[in-house]
Amino acid sequence: MERRQLEYFVEIVERGGFTHAARSLHVAQPSLSRAIGNLERELGVTLFHRVGRNAVLSSAGELLVDRARLVLRDLAALRTAARSAAEGAVGRVDVAATSSSALEPTTSIIADLREHHPGVTVSTSSAQSAAEVVTMVLQGRCEVGVCGSRERPAGNGLVAHHLRDEEFLLVVPPGALPGAGPVVPPEALRGMRFVVPQPQTAVRALFDRLAGTVGDMTIVAEVGDRSVVLPMVLKGIGAGLMPDGWADLARRAGADVHRFDPPERLPQWLVHRAGPVTAATQAFVDTTLSARDTGQSPPD
Repeated sequence: MERRQLEYFVEIVERGGFTHAARSLHVAQPSLSRAIGNLERELGVTLFHRVGRNAVLSSAGELLVDRARLVLRDLAALRTAARSAAEGAVGRVDVAATSSSALEPTTSIIADLREHHPGVTVSTSSAQSAAEVVTMVLQGRCEVGVCGSRERPAGNGLVAHHLRDEEFLLVVPPGALPGAGPVVPPEALRGMRFVVPQPQTAVRALFDRLAGTVGDMTIVAEVGDRSVVLPMVLKGIGAGLMPDGWADLARRAGADVHRFDPPERLPQWLVHRAGPVTAATQAFVDTTLSARDTGQSPPD
C-alpha cells in the first residue's frame, strides 16, 4: 500500500467522485481508477460502488476512510518533523472552529503564529457546534479544534485544554434600550425581538434557555450564516446575542452592547488528538497555550 493510494482514496471521498477528484489531484481519471483498483485488490475489499457516474462508499470504505485520514496525518507529522529540525515549524495546520471561536481566540492565534512561526499556514473550517468540531478532529479532517462547550470535550484519544470563559453579550440597535446602563438583567429581554442562529449552536442554546426563563422573547429571523446577525441588528430587525469577540466590531459599527448580570459565560476549549502531530500543529497548540498562560485566559 502506498501513501499516494490513500491520498487518492480520501480525495475521492472529499470531492464526491472520481471526476472531481482527478481534476483536483491533476491526474488522469484512468490513472486514478487504476490506483484505487490496485488498493482494493491489496485490501481484498470493495471501497466504492459505481452507480452511474457516481462513486458511493461501500460499508468497508466507510470503515476505512477515517483511518486513512489519520494515517495521512501521521505521515505528514513525520515528514514535517524532519523538516522542522532544520527550518523551524513549517507547513499547514487545519483548524475546525465554531463561529465565535473562529473570531476569538483563533484570529489572535493566527496573528501570533505569523509573527513567531512565519512558515506555518492556517486553514480554518467552520463547524456548527462543539460536537462537530470534536468529530472533525477525531476523524482526521482537521488536526486541531477550538470550540465552546459547558462540558469538557471528550472522545477516544482526544486531548482538551481549557482556554478561557467566553462571555455572551446583548447587542441591540443604537438607542433601543434608552436609559439602560452597560449591564442589564435578563428580565430586560422580555418583549424584545431577536435575530438568532440555527439550532445546535451555543448562542441558540443560550437564547432558548433565556426565553424559557424570561418569556416573551420573539424570534423574527433565524439565520444559517451567523456573520449576518450584526448587519440585521443594525438594520433594526431585532436584537442579537453575541460572544465577546464581536464586542469591538459591534461598537465600531454603531450598535449598543450590554453585558448581563449575572454574566452569561461558556468555557472555550482547544482540542487535538493525542500522539504525534505535525510541527505546524504543535506550533498552533503551543502558541494558543502560551497566550492562555500569560493571562489572556485561565489555566486548565
